[in-house]
Amino acid sequence: MTKKRRIYQITIALLLCFLQTAGIAMYGQDRPRAAAKRSQRQQTDSLSTVLRPLRPLVDSLNTEINDITSLKSDSIAIADSIAAENKKKLLELTANPSLEAPPVPKDSLQKAVSPKIWVPNPVKATWLALVIPGGGQIYNRKYWKLPIFYGGFAGCAYALTWNGKMYKDYSQAYKDAVNGNWNSSSITDLLPPGYINNVSTSQLTETLRKRKDTYRRYRDLSIFAFIGVYLLSVVDAYVDAELSNFDISPDLSMKVEPAVINTQMTGSSNRSVGVQCSFRF
Repeated sequence: MTKKRRIYQITIALLLCFLQTAGIAMYGQDRPRAAAKRSQRQQTDSLSTVLRPLRPLVDSLNTEINDITSLKSDSIAIADSIAAENKKKLLELTANPSLEAPPVPKDSLQKAVSPKIWVPNPVKATWLALVIPGGGQIYNRKYWKLPIFYGGFAGCAYALTWNGKMYKDYSQAYKDAVNGNWNSSSITDLLPPGYINNVSTSQLTETLRKRKDTYRRYRDLSIFAFIGVYLLSVVDAYVDAELSNFDISPDLSMKVEPAVINTQMTGSSNRSVGVQCSFRF
């Protein structure tokens, strides 16, 4: 009997527990507030799980913002200190102005000359002009003078060649005329056809001699002209190199202007109008 009672008691207790749980479930479904609270709790739990890995990023952003603000404050402080220092120096300069010029060293002119400026050597330019025609102008970097001198050399060389050839031809013709060889090609090639029959032999001989002497003089003049152009190129190279660093500032000038001149004669002052010429070195 005792066993049956215990079995009944246990079954009754289980039935009561089942009924209690069923009643609680039915109460939760019938009451919407409890369901809303339960769903809100679930949402808050899910948000907390999502936002949990983002917390380190937020912390790092906060630290970077703090660093930027500190850098800005430091830069502002540095700029303020620089401005204060500049203002202090400006006040010192304006309070005690120094109008004295700094001392000029003795070698200031040598330092002022830039090493990039080309200063030719006159001796080297002269030797180059003597050895190579036009070499001095090339050394002085005055290339625009080369066509002038080379044109002079070419013209003198052409005149020398032409006059020398004509002198040889008339010299040979004069020799043949003196020897009486009037049918020689050296005479007939120089004279027009029939010219020998219209003039006398003495007159023709004198004409050949004069032309021979004329072309010989022209040949000699061509030689002197060639030497003159050569010497002119040498002198130009030397003078150009010597005057390469010559001062040509506007202060070096000659000024001519009308002036009133006081002339004192016999104790009396007379004024006369004239022209005054002044040189500035």
